[in-house]
Amino acid sequence: MITDPWFYAVAIPSVLLMGLSKSGFGAGFGALAVPLMALAVPVPQAAAIMLPLLAVMDAFGLAALWRDRDRALIRLLLPAGLVGTLVGTLLFGLLSATVVAGMVGALTLGFLALRRFFPAKADAPPPPRWLGWLLGMTSGFTSFVAHAGGPPIGFYVLPLKLKPVVFTATMSVFFAAVNVSKWIPYAWLGLIDSRNMTTSLALAPLAPLGVWAGVKLVRRIPQRLFYGLFELGMLLTGLKLLWDGLLS
Repeated sequence: MITDPWFYAVAIPSVLLMGLSKSGFGAGFGALAVPLMALAVPVPQAAAIMLPLLAVMDAFGLAALWRDRDRALIRLLLPAGLVGTLVGTLLFGLLSATVVAGMVGALTLGFLALRRFFPAKADAPPPPRWLGWLLGMTSGFTSFVAHAGGPPIGFYVLPLKLKPVVFTATMSVFFAAVNVSKWIPYAWLGLIDSRNMTTSLALAPLAPLGVWAGVKLVRRIPQRLFYGLFELGMLLTGLKLLWDGLLS
């Protein structure tokens, strides 16, 4: 098990931040968790330590939000996300996590700039389904590499203007399935080992706390504030990921 105090100084807020993200409250901040933990350990190790914690968070999130999911949206996005994890497995040794982080950061900031300077009209049609499939696959890929799947999928789902609880539930189901699909590839790539798993076990009691707090809040938060927080999280995530990519 990792015993370095500096690791836990960044790992504890990372786990709590990811838990809040899993609940939907502060959802845009979730992609910051692995980059934050990576201040103390390499990105692949941070991703491996976070994976069992995600399983705990997903279980709590699904129990609270399953009935509120958008079934049609899941049928569109989930197959694409699973293809993305397969692509991530195949390209894991070719593209470094920092390069992927930089790409996701640049795309995230570009998307936010488009939303800010060219806002969609109130009566605009929903984004095309092919874009949902493409961004779902991208989300699966970036989720596999650095658990940073939130920004790409947000590009497609945000314009749909779902109720906060429906948005949260749909993302919970999507990422729960994507996270389950990572276990065998992570083990095959040598990321599932006793040191990482015992470290995850030490952090596990924190996993439900952020989810529990966020679920309580997401059912009460006004829709405008919810999406404002999501976009703020995406802005900070985009800046952090782009910075990591430029330093690689």
